[in-house]
Amino acid sequence: MRIFQTLAATAAISAFATTTLAGGLSDEIIEPEVEVMEIDEPPTSSVSPVYIIVGVLAALLVVAALDEDDDDDEVDDL
Repeated sequence: MRIFQTLAATAAISAFATTTLAGGLSDEIIEPEVEVMEIDEPPTSSVSPVYIIVGVLAALLVVAALDEDDDDDEVDDL
């Protein structure tokens, strides 16, 4: 009967010890909340790049057309 009391006491002590020390003695660690930041898109131009390319090509065509008209004014001195 003495062994039974020893085993019962040991089981009771170990059961209470594991539940009381399960969390440990240190302070509770609280993790900060994760905040999701939305990245603003950089401001865009009000003019589409396609219009800029079309404008440059049109200006080049006008300059080329004006340059061709100047060739007719040359006189051959032969």
